[in-house]
Amino acid sequence: MGSARAIVVGGGVSGLSSAIRLLERGIAVEVWTRELPARTTSSVAGAIWYPYKVAPRERVAGWARATYAALLPLARDPASGVSLCRGVELLPRGLPDEAADFRAAASDVRALHPELLPDGFDHGFELSVPVVEMPIYLEWLLARLRSLGGELVVRALDSLAPALDAAPLVVHCSGLGARELVGDRELRAIRGQLVRVERGAVERFTLDDYDPRGVTYVIPRSKDCILGGSADDGREDLIPSEATTRAILERCAALEPRLAAARVLSVSVGLRPARSAVRLERETPRPGSTLIHNYGHGGAGVTLSWGCAHEVATLATLE
Repeated sequence: MGSARAIVVGGGVSGLSSAIRLLERGIAVEVWTRELPARTTSSVAGAIWYPYKVAPRERVAGWARATYAALLPLARDPASGVSLCRGVELLPRGLPDEAADFRAAASDVRALHPELLPDGFDHGFELSVPVVEMPIYLEWLLARLRSLGGELVVRALDSLAPALDAAPLVVHCSGLGARELVGDRELRAIRGQLVRVERGAVERFTLDDYDPRGVTYVIPRSKDCILGGSADDGREDLIPSEATTRAILERCAALEPRLAAARVLSVSVGLRPARSAVRLERETPRPGSTLIHNYGHGGAGVTLSWGCAHEVATLATLE
């Protein structure tokens, strides 16, 4: 590697992906993280490729398409935790199709006739998208980081000053931590609860982002199935709600009746780091220092991870 040195602050999917892209460009990297990757918000994500609770639309579409392309080859490696899953996206008729710009990343999209949709729906698409099992994938990312010569350091920060003192390039990927590290008061939590159940015979995903009772999704993985969800804007408690669990199970069983008797394996809560728009920009906080922010991905951290990481690496190597 070259002599350049960078600190990436944050050990979730955005931080690790950014660090890997920097390493691939010959920049020596340390990742500083308050928690090990397995204990970050990324670890509890349902992690199906699908932009959710994130803006701006025009930039999100490009980042999402780039990430789709990056995840496809990983789906051929069982060790990565990435698989390609076919399923159905359900949409209410009459609303703008805000997903069209990034749905085109999948080469096998087809509109579905109403008779092929669950009861009560008359508009939807069938497509194949990456599904990411985060506990496995985070370990894969960490192994990739280390294979390229990167290091991970557990270190809590009260500000970015120690990182700026330690390296000429700092990439800031702290998620909700940006409220404290850089005083970003626009950042807010959107609480999400999901339920992990036995997979049974479920082979296809189902997404319904427009159910008035709450976002609803069924995501089969290698050994289990993730059911969701909730989007509680501004709530930050991490204790699962039994009432929310029951509601999730009821909505998902209505979409996929084979789940009606599925055994619950666990219930998890995570906090999506949301703001009016993803903050991905470069600044010069002091002479000789470059700071790149990459946070505020809402419910789309995995979906945008490689697209944003590529842009981080591009910004880092600008003259």
